[in-house]
Amino acid sequence: MSTPATDIDAPVYSDWAWSDDTVAAGQSGARAAALAALSTMQSEPTSLVSYQSRGCVLVIGPLDAAWSAALQLPASMRRVVLAEPGEEPLPDGARESEDPVLVRAPLAGLRGHLGEFIAEAKGAGGETIDLAALYVSPKPRFDLVLDLGRTPALAQVRPPLGYFRVGRDTDALRSALAEIPDLVGEFEKPRFFNYDPAICAHGRSGLRGCTRCLDACSTGAIRSLGDLIEVDPYLCQGDGGCTTVCPSGAISYAYPPPRDLLQALKAMLVAYREAGGQAPRVLLHDAEGGHDLLRAHAAQLPGDVLPLQVEEITAAGLDVWLSAMAYGADRVGLLLGTARADHEASTLALQLRIAESLMTGMGHAPGRIGTVDAASLADWCTPEPAQVGHAPPAGFDTHNDKRATLRLALAHLHRTAPAPQAAVALPAGAPFGEVRVDTAACTLCMGCVSVCPSHALTDGGETPRLDFTEDLCLQCGLCERACPEQAITLAPRFVYDFEVRRQPRVLNEEEPFCCVACGEPFATPSVMEKMAQRLQGHPLWADEATRARMQMCGDCRVKDMMRADIAKFRDTGTT
Repeated sequence: MSTPATDIDAPVYSDWAWSDDTVAAGQSGARAAALAALSTMQSEPTSLVSYQSRGCVLVIGPLDAAWSAALQLPASMRRVVLAEPGEEPLPDGARESEDPVLVRAPLAGLRGHLGEFIAEAKGAGGETIDLAALYVSPKPRFDLVLDLGRTPALAQVRPPLGYFRVGRDTDALRSALAEIPDLVGEFEKPRFFNYDPAICAHGRSGLRGCTRCLDACSTGAIRSLGDLIEVDPYLCQGDGGCTTVCPSGAISYAYPPPRDLLQALKAMLVAYREAGGQAPRVLLHDAEGGHDLLRAHAAQLPGDVLPLQVEEITAAGLDVWLSAMAYGADRVGLLLGTARADHEASTLALQLRIAESLMTGMGHAPGRIGTVDAASLADWCTPEPAQVGHAPPAGFDTHNDKRATLRLALAHLHRTAPAPQAAVALPAGAPFGEVRVDTAACTLCMGCVSVCPSHALTDGGETPRLDFTEDLCLQCGLCERACPEQAITLAPRFVYDFEVRRQPRVLNEEEPFCCVACGEPFATPSVMEKMAQRLQGHPLWADEATRARMQMCGDCRVKDMMRADIAKFRDTGTT
């Protein structure tokens, strides 16, 4: 478990044991200039999330192990042991002891975070017991949890702060017992995310759309609220996978914000180039395991390798990688950590396939953006010959708008590309593409327009027409799910020409169907045809008068029904 911190330290490389080897004359000096420029960058501050812990600990696990661990914690801490039921005798002193308190019952549920854990056990009659409400006062919450159980009580890739999952690992137990006593008091950590519900594609009108952030979250901090999402800032630990996979930028990294990270990246590459460096290789690494791994190999890293620390490797996505290439990087590597390498790799896999497709679609060599682990780091420790003839780097500045940044980076890379195509197919799940409509099935009901979160789909106003702007499409799938005729399919791709992408085009259009009474347009011929098919045999379609009424606009239909009722009353005296 990581201890909450009050700040995120800026990367410091000045004390690393760098190699004197060079790829070409001046490369090591160019790297020094790049890192010096990086050290001057500052990030916009973010708000903080506060935790308060009084040191009340719940120890979960087999009786002997849990009891022994509880006794090793300071007596000044409130200790409650929830031991798995069994036939073994109680430890000496356990029956009379009031602290630690011993409870023998199955765990029914655990949730929360540092200072706010709720633990429930199953009673003998099957009832649920709130352990803290019985044994902790005045605040009925556990502050910390030490879990020695065979199966972890919490299964997140990154469990919440305050939860120590040690199982039967004696080294992990020793470390936890040393760390827990220090987690008494008030702690703060940055609020790592910003969320803009206005551009979120999670849902509309009760339909489920994009779930990428929920699928990527390693802490269980994100939950669905129907059409929108909610992020628990106390569970969020800045993993950043949600921001990388978000197609619209609705959820973004807050510290550092994307703009600050890209400004640092640009400043580093400008300084490197001005100092005579060529073909830099940017190696992104995180602040924990990746930092230590890279530092251990600093002496082997050639002068063209430029490290750049991010809080989490999964927090840097397509916008950062492609901007790095546009700013002049020859390669971009993502150094995976050790503790969560599998999760990081799976989170980044689709994004890397998208980046590869976008790059090769412009004629760039494959493999220029990819992950790096402890084994493949040797490749980055091998000098590469200096390259010449690279296109001039981009000079654009960006704001915290993910898709705008991607537009700028891709536009520059396409202008300077060796063999650009007009468009390239992308893997399923990519955030770019087109909507295709089966015009024979589409009735222009505009259900798709009503749920489109980015306004990529729009109606034709007074004209029955469905328009589409490809640059705005998130490929969230809401339109596909909303279509009652199943006339819509998605086609992930990227059209490199911005003018083509932003030009609205007609997907389907019909002449309006006009009211047979007043002549006002109120539907489309296809809608009327579908209605006629579905009403065959229905009383509303039984005679010529009712069939004519169904071909009237709403106002005329009401008037015609009233006239029929008045006529019937005159003839029979009843309505």
